[in-house]
Amino acid sequence: MITLLCAAAFALPAAGCSSTEPQASAAEAKPAKPVCAYRAGWQRLANRIDAPVYCPAWLPDPLVPQLKGRWNNIYAVDSDRSYLVSFVWQETGGGAAGGELHVNLRGYPGRTTIPSCTRGGKDKRPIPCFSDARGTVRANGIAATMYTVNQDADQWHVLLAWRHRGSLYTLSEHLAPPLTYRKVVAYLKRELRSLVRVERSA
Repeated sequence: MITLLCAAAFALPAAGCSSTEPQASAAEAKPAKPVCAYRAGWQRLANRIDAPVYCPAWLPDPLVPQLKGRWNNIYAVDSDRSYLVSFVWQETGGGAAGGELHVNLRGYPGRTTIPSCTRGGKDKRPIPCFSDARGTVRANGIAATMYTVNQDADQWHVLLAWRHRGSLYTLSEHLAPPLTYRKVVAYLKRELRSLVRVERSA
């Protein structure tokens, strides 16, 4: 009977043969906009450095992006207004349950060039803090360059760097068990999609 009805529709221009299932509206099909669950702390940081900051709406479990919360192990602002925010989980019991999750976010207000670091030890020659570019990751209105050789608190991390209104920002994640390189990159892409830009308030 359905076949006959559909065949008949070809003979009648005004007729149609469509599924009876409800169609999702454009609004329903659109991904939900990320929400900064701990916005107050990020707002205070934006006001303190007089520049926008990026709050991650998602971090790998059990991390949560709460500044000065349980998983926030570094919250540092330098005299030049650059900042480093770090979230870390560590399990040292060994076995399959052991490992580390470590995510860093940085901002360099008024600066777009990659900062310099030192190799450590006796070698004090300056080197780029982020190097070995591996292409561009685009998401959430951001075009970020991926770097795989990084220094300082981002050593052994895969890092994404981008520029916004004359400032440099980075997001990085530690390549360490239980994560593989592929998983770290997948997490970084999800974190990039989740970023919420928090503007300085008047």
